[in-house]
Amino acid sequence: MLSVSMLLAACGENTASNGASNSGEGTQANGSGSAEEGIKVGILHSLSGTMAISEVSVKDSEMMAIQEINANGGVLGKQIIPVVEDGASDWPTFAEKARKLISQDEVATVFGGWTSASRKAMLPVFEELNGLLWYPVQYEGLESSPNIFYTGATTNQQIVPSVSWLLENRGSSFFLLGSDYVFPRTANKIIKAQLEAEGGELVGEEYTPLGHTEYSTIISKINSAKPDVIYNTLNGDSNVAFFKQLKDAGISSDDITVLSVSVAEEEIRGIGADVLEGHLAAWNYFQTTDTPENATFVKNYQAQYGSDRVTADPIEAGYLAVYLWAAAVEKAGTTDVDQVREAAKGIEFQGPEGLVTIDGDNQHIYKKVLIGEVQADGQFKEIYSTPEPVKPDPFLEGYDWAEGLGN
Repeated sequence: MLSVSMLLAACGENTASNGASNSGEGTQANGSGSAEEGIKVGILHSLSGTMAISEVSVKDSEMMAIQEINANGGVLGKQIIPVVEDGASDWPTFAEKARKLISQDEVATVFGGWTSASRKAMLPVFEELNGLLWYPVQYEGLESSPNIFYTGATTNQQIVPSVSWLLENRGSSFFLLGSDYVFPRTANKIIKAQLEAEGGELVGEEYTPLGHTEYSTIISKINSAKPDVIYNTLNGDSNVAFFKQLKDAGISSDDITVLSVSVAEEEIRGIGADVLEGHLAAWNYFQTTDTPENATFVKNYQAQYGSDRVTADPIEAGYLAVYLWAAAVEKAGTTDVDQVREAAKGIEFQGPEGLVTIDGDNQHIYKKVLIGEVQADGQFKEIYSTPEPVKPDPFLEGYDWAEGLGN
């Protein structure tokens, strides 16, 4: 296995001083830059629309990783040239922009997406054109494509262990609340099977469109159901409306535990720590994660983008995706997709969250599972962690109760 921890250590200190001059930002708007000049890569996130609250910062971290690598000689002796596109929180637009990046801009790889709807829209494009997508966000599992590397958590690295922890520590009755698209509906299908197997009780299940902002009716249903836990799979700025209206209704973390899987430090900034204090989230990285690599990562990210900026799990997963791709390219000696895919098997990276390893069987990565409690300063206090990184199991083959869920 190839370790790139030394690459991170070498690059980490250079971010603040090198800034945008090494990023290719001068050419990103029109995608210029020949193969002789450098290696073009796509950056495809929602820079506008309801998902921009979450995705802009992931774009920023990927750009920072590119700057760091460029400052230390690039990849295969060439500079990385980012071509940035806006998915605009619209899934057909993600597919259209992915096709442009691969066919027209001829990028070597793409880093992008957030929602599973955006990933599902892009997947057939990458498979048709044999492109390579690095997807940086936790998701619902039940998927593995040879054209996608998944650097966020799959189901057994976030949802399943967090449900087990809640049943043991916060109560057995669950109210499921999610945005109305593939990730929340599939995640809740899994959660319902797990609750039935592990002795939990479902007392409510509601979905709202992305961007929805009126939650008074649902909060009334929550009040009537009196759950021990609200398991929250809302995405985007709907979380701002829901949590503020929950607080206005007089429901605090002392009354009902809300555990979210798409609310991280960046979303806390938009919602308000005073609104979220005491509520929980399940991730694989927090800004407070205690590793030397994370101390450097946070320092450089804030030096680059402002001392008031925060890091978060998808931000870190996007950052490490760039390093993992670069390591695979160096190992392969080429940007050829098939050779990079083969070279990536078993690559290790000592990232901000700790040691991660690419699983050669499914192109997910080994990650620790964390549960954190929101503090008054907007940061998470870690209250649970697995002792070691967990092997990814996207199809939940290790759980008897999950049989048939992928059908």
